[in-house]
Amino acid sequence: MTARLIDGKAFAATLRDRVATAAAAFARDAGRKPGLAVVLVGEDPASSVYVRSKGKATIAAGMESFEHRLSADVGEAELIALVDRLNADDSVDGILVQLPLPRHIDERAVITRIDPDKDVDGFHPVNAGRLATGLEGLVPCTPLGCLMLLQDIHPQLAGLEAVVIGRSNIVGKPMAALLLQQSCTVTTVHSRTRDVMGHVRRADIVVAAVGIPGFVQPEWIKPGATVIDVGINRTDAGLVGDVDPGAAEVAGAITPVPGGVGPMTIAVLMRNTVVAAARRAGVAVDPAL
Repeated sequence: MTARLIDGKAFAATLRDRVATAAAAFARDAGRKPGLAVVLVGEDPASSVYVRSKGKATIAAGMESFEHRLSADVGEAELIALVDRLNADDSVDGILVQLPLPRHIDERAVITRIDPDKDVDGFHPVNAGRLATGLEGLVPCTPLGCLMLLQDIHPQLAGLEAVVIGRSNIVGKPMAALLLQQSCTVTTVHSRTRDVMGHVRRADIVVAAVGIPGFVQPEWIKPGATVIDVGINRTDAGLVGDVDPGAAEVAGAITPVPGGVGPMTIAVLMRNTVVAAARRAGVAVDPAL
């Protein structure tokens, strides 16, 4: 068996097209474009590249891009004051503070200062609570992108057994919550789990998000299972995932690295921004999103 490769790049392109259509409709109805503000502290090369990509994607989707670059030695109070100004700015529908922040700044203090209704990263505790309890909110981009890819493979997820490897607030926990909402039977495994292989082996769906190159071995995968590899690890051999490439010989469908989950993250960020704009303006959210 050779797994079907899940083309995240192609799926993300179609999602960006739907976002652009929804953004144009919002601009007609509201008299302004949806706006995304991105804050970058310091000059981390990877973060700088990512911020530039977000800016380009925002403009390409027909939205306003507001970029704020601060020096690495900026004070926490100054950064929070900027967040407060963006919260109060009606032209800004989404606020994203690029992580990680310098050590002298408390990330939690900054994230919790963002208006939950503008928290397009979905990291605010209010949005985490909304997700956990099934209320309407903004969902972290990477897990929501993973769910979209899974729904493309499995239009009916209810009843499937899913294992999420990793329990981070950014991917693992929200991914488990999203799958529970779809009526999957969900197990989260982590560094203290006994017999990780045993749990993974029985799963119809495996979502790997641990940041360890090749952690998930082919023999762990149930034949025919769908595997979502969230890992993007830089090695001497280039970018590799959390799943050993040999898993493609066992799985029914699998995301490649690169080209799988990665392209979905920015596409879903654009989607979240349009959704936030619509909700703030009290207009219907495009069901295509």
